[in-house]
This record gives sequence, structure tokens and C-alpha cells, in this order.
Amino acid sequence: MFTTAATGAGAVPLKVLGLTKRFGPRIALSEVSFEVRAGEVVAVIGPNGAGKTTLLAILAGALSPSGGEVTRPPREVGWVPQQTALYSKLSVAENFRLFARLEGVGDPEAAVARMLDQTGLTERRADPITRLSGGNQQRVNIGIGLLAEPPVLLLDEPSAALDPRQRERLWEFIGGLAARGTTVMFSTHDVAEAERYGERVLVLADGELLFDGTPAELDRAVAGESPDFETAFVRFLRDRGH
Repeated sequence: MFTTAATGAGAVPLKVLGLTKRFGPRIALSEVSFEVRAGEVVAVIGPNGAGKTTLLAILAGALSPSGGEVTRPPREVGWVPQQTALYSKLSVAENFRLFARLEGVGDPEAAVARMLDQTGLTERRADPITRLSGGNQQRVNIGIGLLAEPPVLLLDEPSAALDPRQRERLWEFIGGLAARGTTVMFSTHDVAEAERYGERVLVLADGELLFDGTPAELDRAVAGESPDFETAFVRFLRDRGH
């Protein structure tokens, strides 16, 4: 079930209550509940098959839940799946223009100009996608998710397959979005990335939400004995039978 979030100061743009998803007999998500505040950056981490992508896809409206409630902003959310959906034979600007029209953006040309500026790709506007680096292609991919100016942006493994320099530039871009008030949720297998960029982390395992808090709080949950966040995360899962 989806409902519309309230607007105004102090409003929570994304709220999940008792979210459940079944694929036949398999339970992919079980009674997951949490809230995300405006401008917050939240990392979703967990082992393979934990339900991370399923959770984000439901929040984006790409999948229907089997039960529970999702409250989202009136302007919905921006959804950036792991696999890019770019047209390689089109230029950067042409990709933005095409998707702006597909999404029914009121002024496509203004949206294209805004997104070229926001992604820092104005000088590359005429370049075909195939001439861009992996990091710049991911900027275009995220830019497409932002064309309708959604208050919430969902990213599934946004830095996968990027080299360290591309990854750093991408996170500078995402951090700028959050600083301007965009709520960002992202999934990642890189727990160090979750610690560095996530103000909060949600830990999923076997479809259950095991933890919701800051990286420091997760470390304290295992008595603060771990030398680094990745070790704390592994120990946390082990202590809970995962």
C-alpha cells in the first residue's frame, strides 16, 4: 500500500511500516519499518540476497509490496537501478531530453539545461554516451533520476564498477544533492563506503531489518571491540546468526 507523505517543515519524506514482499513461498522482506528524514543519506547494507534491491525497488514503485505501507512524497521518488538505462548512440543532452519527455517533465529543455549544470557535464553535452568514462555515465544515470526534481533519490549500488577516483567524484555529486535537501538512500556491498557516506545504516539479512542507526552505534552494538567498521558489521551479523 502506498500513501502520500505530508509536506512542510519537519515532514518525513519517506516512511515504511511493516513492509513485506513474497515471491511465491520465499519471503524477500519481512515486516520492515523505518523513517528517513529530509536531506538524510541512508545506506542499506547486508549479505547477498538480504533484500536490499527489493526494498529500493518497492520504495521506487517498481515493485508492489505483499503487505505493509509506504508513505512517499507527492512528487514521488527518483530511482536509479544498478544497470544503467542509457542510450549509447545518443549524446548526453539527447539522453536527458528523451527521458525528460518520457517522464512528462513540464519544460524538457529547462530540465536538460539544469541537469547538465548539476552533473557538471555541460561541456560534454554533445558527446555520445560511449565516449564518457564509467563515472560520468553514472552521473548521467543519476541525472535522469533527478529530472523531475524528486525530493527522494534511491540508488542501487551507485558506485559499482567505478575506480576510486570516479567513486570519489560521484560521492561529491551525491553529497551536494543531500546538502540541497534531497533525501538519498543507497544500497552497497562496500561497508566502508556505507560508513563514510551514510549518516545512518540499515542492515538487512534474510529480508529482516536487523539494525537502524549510525555506524558508530553499530560498532557499540558489538561492544566496540572491532578494529574497523567492516569487522564490526561481520561480527554483528555473526552474533545474530547470519
